[in-house]
Amino acid sequence: MTKVAVTGATGFLGSHLVDRLLHEGYEVSAHARDPEKAKMLDKRVSVFIGDICNSDVLAEAFSGCEWVFHTVSNFRTASGTPESYQKINVKGTETALQAAREAGVKRFIHCSTIGVHGDVAESPATETSPFNPGDLYQETKLEAERLALAAAGQEGMEVVVVRPCSMYGPGDLRMLKMFRMLSKKTFFKVGPCRENFHAAYIDDVVDGFMRAAEVPGISGEVYIVGGSRYHPLDEYIDTAAAAVGAPRPLLRLPYWLLFSAAWGCEKIFVPLGKEPPLHIRRVRFFKNNRAFSIDKARRVLGYTPQVELEQGMRQTVDWYREKGLLD
Repeated sequence: MTKVAVTGATGFLGSHLVDRLLHEGYEVSAHARDPEKAKMLDKRVSVFIGDICNSDVLAEAFSGCEWVFHTVSNFRTASGTPESYQKINVKGTETALQAAREAGVKRFIHCSTIGVHGDVAESPATETSPFNPGDLYQETKLEAERLALAAAGQEGMEVVVVRPCSMYGPGDLRMLKMFRMLSKKTFFKVGPCRENFHAAYIDDVVDGFMRAAEVPGISGEVYIVGGSRYHPLDEYIDTAAAAVGAPRPLLRLPYWLLFSAAWGCEKIFVPLGKEPPLHIRRVRFFKNNRAFSIDKARRVLGYTPQVELEQGMRQTVDWYREKGLLD
């Protein structure tokens, strides 16, 4: 069996990648930071616990591996220290790249984000569209991506970068609050909601990563993977409402009002080391344009997303209900 490694193996993307790799018969070495979460991994997985900047742990995890899927990133919180973004996203990537080279890894598949493009000026954006990161998370993810691409070919190791669109599906908790509010009929729209939003069902994203590992001759390349199309935010929200069996939200508040409230919340709560009840980045969800082309991934990787938004949201809601998260 081919041996491969996954960093951040207990995360949303990492855990689904592990499941797919096991299903296809790969021997999987998993890096994880939290030993309690690591207990949830399949017993067939070799687990290595430690900080992403711990080169000794990564050396063990990557030993004998042909590929490394690097999915680690810090979870964005308004109260997170700037140092945590730099350490996990940048230093962690640098450490993982070095450990992979020293282990003789053939290909390093790096998970970036469409967030490096920020608020897209022209729709749809492509892999060569201007960078426009809008916060520290996106800035450090861009820095990490550049480190990865600069390492392509060093000591014979190939590097491929994948920028997934906004991932959702069973196991995702980031969008749970929206589904809960829709279910309780307390969700409201902010501003016109005419901007685009590009979602990506987790199984399709995993398929994109697998193809980025398997297709030969693509070292140094970047690929955007996402759903078959992007949607106006109004349509995206109404589709989510239908998935939970709720009416589409009719209440609409001015963008400036919510943004001002979020700004005030962060000014009060962040200095106290507490998460504010309203985040600026969450309000920007209603304003930023997220529309991307997946043509390059289709053409080069043979990537073809299989799950349309309506189906994916129903499957996500089914999982939430199965776990009792919408009660």
